[in-house]
Parts: sequence; C-alpha cells; structure tokens
Amino acid sequence: MSRSIRPDAVLIQAVIAGALSFAHLHDLAAAAGQSGWKAWAYPVSVDLLLVAAWRRLRTGRDRSSWTWFAIALCASLGANVATAGLLDMEHVPAWLRILVAGWPALAFLGGTLLVHAPDTTDPEPNAEPAAPEVEMHRTDTPQPAPAPIPAAELPAASPPAATTPTVPPALLDHARSIADAHRNATGEPITADALTARLGLPASTCQAIAAQLQLT
Repeated sequence: MSRSIRPDAVLIQAVIAGALSFAHLHDLAAAAGQSGWKAWAYPVSVDLLLVAAWRRLRTGRDRSSWTWFAIALCASLGANVATAGLLDMEHVPAWLRILVAGWPALAFLGGTLLVHAPDTTDPEPNAEPAAPEVEMHRTDTPQPAPAPIPAAELPAASPPAATTPTVPPALLDHARSIADAHRNATGEPITADALTARLGLPASTCQAIAAQLQLT
C-alpha cells in the first residue's frame, strides 16, 4: 500500500533551504571560474557528501563522520555567506579559486572513506545457548545398604557386683540392630535367650541389654 506524501512546514522549509543553498554553491563555483555543467556539479557534490556523512552518523558515531560532516557543512554555509554581498563575486580571491578547484578531490576522498569505513558499532555478544535439560533415569537396581559391622567383642569382665552393669551405647546399638534384623527376617521379636546366644556376652550384660530393649 503506497503512502501519500503530505506537505508540511518542515518539508517546505527543507525544499527552500536546499534550493537556496544549491543556488549559492552554483553561483560561487561559477564566480570561481567553474563554468557550464561544472558549476552545477559543485552543489551536488557538497550535498552528497553532507548526506553521506549524516547517514554514517546515524549508524555509528565515529570521529571521521563528524569531520566530513563539518567540512561539507562549512562548504555549504561558506557559499551562503559568500554570496550575501560580503565577497566581490566579480573579483574572487585566488585562495577561494584554489579551494573550489580542489573540492572534487576532497569530496571524492571523503565519500570513499565514509562508504568503505569499517563499522564501529560493537556487535551484541552472542547469547550462549542454554544447555538442554536432560532428565536422568536410573536403570540399575540400587544396591542394598551393607549390614552394619558388628562391634568388636569386649573382653569378659569380672563378675559384676550386685548392681546392674552399665551397657556401652555402641553395644546397645549393636544389640538393637540384631533385634531389628531378627524381626525383619522372622516377623517376631527376638527373645532374650536368642539375643544372648547371638551376642556371646556374659549373662548379666545380656540381661541388662534385654531389659533396656524390653525383651522377654
């Protein structure tokens, strides 16, 4: 779908400014000795360099773009001021003739540098792809927990006195593990006699352990 161009104040102002600047550049080039089509080529060269520098500034702000933009802008403004009556157009000074004659080479150099200059904008770093989520399933059968290592048998103690002997916590845990293993294997609690036979300890010690484990 084509978009219609609607004239507004900014567009009209741009056309007027461009036409006047174009005419001033032509008049200055003609006064500097550039006759015929050459006088018309000068304003085209200045405006093209100005547009090229401006487009380069839009993509990446580097020092060379500002430099060539300032040179083209000074050439356009200089022609506007020079044709305002401040310069004798019938007797143009030699230095101005030299500037006008050397402008094509300068404009060609600036345009080439602007077009073929490397891009100064920093590319965005490539985002590292996220590692795919891998769902892991174990195919092997987990190994059963190893049976607890029985505690070292304690040396036979001398016959205790009338008091109940003290049972070490490690020995009590060992006896409890034997009772639990017997319950898991047979479904019934271990008896005090069976525990005494499994432990192989003095009767008083086994009785104390059975009392703490509440075995009959």
